Amino acid sequence: MNQLSYENNAIFWIELEKVVPNPYQPRREFDQDRLKDLSESIRMYGVLQPLVVTRKEVYREDGGMNVEYELISGERRLRASKLAGLLQVPVLIRSGEENPQLKLEMAIIENLQREDLNPVDRARSFERLAKEFNLKQAQIADKVGKSREYVSNSMRILALPDDMITALEEGKISEGHTRPLLMLTSRPEEQVVLFKEIMANRLTVREAESMSRRVATERIRNKGKYLDPAIMEMERNFTESLGTRVRIEKNKEGGTVTIDFFSPDDLRVLLEKIHASKNSASKVVISTVSTQEVIQGQTSTSAIDDRGTAEIKKDENEDLYSLKNFSI
Repeated sequence: MNQLSYENNAIFWIELEKVVPNPYQPRREFDQDRLKDLSESIRMYGVLQPLVVTRKEVYREDGGMNVEYELISGERRLRASKLAGLLQVPVLIRSGEENPQLKLEMAIIENLQREDLNPVDRARSFERLAKEFNLKQAQIADKVGKSREYVSNSMRILALPDDMITALEEGKISEGHTRPLLMLTSRPEEQVVLFKEIMANRLTVREAESMSRRVATERIRNKGKYLDPAIMEMERNFTESLGTRVRIEKNKEGGTVTIDFFSPDDLRVLLEKIHASKNSASKVVISTVSTQEVIQGQTSTSAIDDRGTAEIKKDENEDLYSLKNFSI
């Protein structure tokens, strides 16, 4: 593949209507408020950074020829320029060999550098490079300047159910919340319960991870151990009925039922159900992921990623399914 270069390293002014979108643009969502803000800035000061395009000659049926400029990077600036009513925009024209893979790579890299891709668009972009162009995860990582684990963890997001992916796209949960959810991929009922708790009670990432690790810990402890199918079915029924995680452990005298709760309201509802029960053969233990929150009677207003920047960076570049993530 020949290295692409800029034509004369010069900036050209071309008609806005001649610029066509990049068909390989990985980004699907554009914040309309931010676009309006950018358009106001462009209206006042102009486009400060040129768009990057490739020149295309399109032949008409009558034998004539039109020139188009296919966008490689600068989608937000293009859209904002249209909102601002500009007739021309500054561009840098790439020349040399061009192919679909290169266009997709450049669009992904530009968006990653600007942190303009949401986690789902990023995951879909990596998946597209893997499926359409047969690139290994290590190759994708080299091209976008990230670790292989970063690429792998990004692509695993797409293994989540559609409603969870949609919530991530819409910013209702953070990328940090996907890690504990993905740890429960093999436990779909409990994955759904955790997702509902995150959404309803605005669990922080740490709280969600705590709940997920408890499930993982039990899975490791119970590996190879005989589990009564009837008990497992009752656990599922309890979990569905109460809308929170329920565990049943049998012993010689009866057993223990453990119920998770995440807010004062949850606790009150659960206690009403428990007091109404006449089953005295079981001892009930209430456990909480957010004890401090219950004591203070406070609930957060949004799903929060409460990890520090260094911790987030570290998590992005480590194997999601490393054994240490399931340690007790």
